[in-house]
Amino acid sequence: MAKILVVDDEVGIRELLSEILSDEGYDVVLAENATAARNARLAARPDVVLLDIWMPDTDGVTLLKEWSANDLLTMPVIMMSGHGTIDTAVEAVRLGAMDFLEKPIALQKLLAAVRRGLQRQPAVRPRAALSLASFPRSGPLKELRRRLEQIAEKSRVLTLRVSGGSIVELCARCLQTGGAPWFDLAALTQPIDLSALENARGGVLFVEDLANLSRAQQKNLSFALERLEKYDLRAVFGCSRSTEELANDGWDPLTLKRLFEVTLAPPSLTELKDEVPEMANQALVQLSESGEVPPRRFATAALNVLRNKAWPGGFNELRAAVRSLALGTLEDEIGAEDVQRLLGRTPSAAASALPLDLPLREARESFERMYFEYHLQLESGNITRLAEKTGLERTHLYRKLKQLGIPLGRRNDG
Repeated sequence: MAKILVVDDEVGIRELLSEILSDEGYDVVLAENATAARNARLAARPDVVLLDIWMPDTDGVTLLKEWSANDLLTMPVIMMSGHGTIDTAVEAVRLGAMDFLEKPIALQKLLAAVRRGLQRQPAVRPRAALSLASFPRSGPLKELRRRLEQIAEKSRVLTLRVSGGSIVELCARCLQTGGAPWFDLAALTQPIDLSALENARGGVLFVEDLANLSRAQQKNLSFALERLEKYDLRAVFGCSRSTEELANDGWDPLTLKRLFEVTLAPPSLTELKDEVPEMANQALVQLSESGEVPPRRFATAALNVLRNKAWPGGFNELRAAVRSLALGTLEDEIGAEDVQRLLGRTPSAAASALPLDLPLREARESFERMYFEYHLQLESGNITRLAEKTGLERTHLYRKLKQLGIPLGRRNDG
């Protein structure tokens, strides 16, 4: 039985279309807004979608654009509107809609459009990797994307200065146009040659963290940098260390000069904690659509737990956690307890376990240790930001951390 998803904010229209389509033998799923449509599209896997344009939370064209950007138009979409214009219809079709129906919709036109949709075999495209463009509802990520695109207009090389919790690949992927090649230089262990650059023509050269490259890989990088123009390549690199530190490790000075001509410091995942729920949702959708995990959805409480966790490993760590959750849960919905079971106690949960049964002096010390460990994790070990947040002078802060027995590891002074 073919499954039809009807998305319309007017309950009367939803019920009418549901009745008509059910009488024709279709399995009908209803959604009253874009949020419900996203969930239904993932859970129900409809064969055809009837999508209203004018909705209060997110309009249908915006939702269509979102699905198109994330390669989620794996089913025919028929747009509906009571205030249709030629321009709107053309825009919808350009974005991937199969048809456009004006309200009130004539019965025969509706059924004919649905039949055409069911007969159409959507083109099978390889799954695109997530990028900043995959989160069109995020203000901070949209702004970051505009900065990256502005830089890319004038420079072929961009180095992203990062520490813990980086989103380097999301940044680099948004500069990868269409099906252009993706060339991860860190994955290449043999000497690079011109044929490799020719195969990557028009694409993006990428390194997650320059600090991790071996001497041989550094030579490959220098070789590629000299030939960016010839092969129409763009280079985007992350780097967790300073120019001086790389120079002390033996990097070629001319290569370093080229690498650090244009730099940008993107926010870490800790600074983007309000965007984490949407990132987790999109990662889950992508993993599900690619067949890597079963269809799943997040409970709101689960997303809140993910939001409140520090992610020192950045988006890669978050995506790995989402994959583990989707594979490990026995239910269609991933709950807060599933996340807590995978991740252990979150900082917020640990902070609530106050040492009330200890003598005052020991309780104060225990609380201070918990307090500084919590904020040190949130700031990914960055002492400068920790000092600003806690209001302590850095020398006093170092002394306090040493007194509490909190290890710092390698200093991350921002």
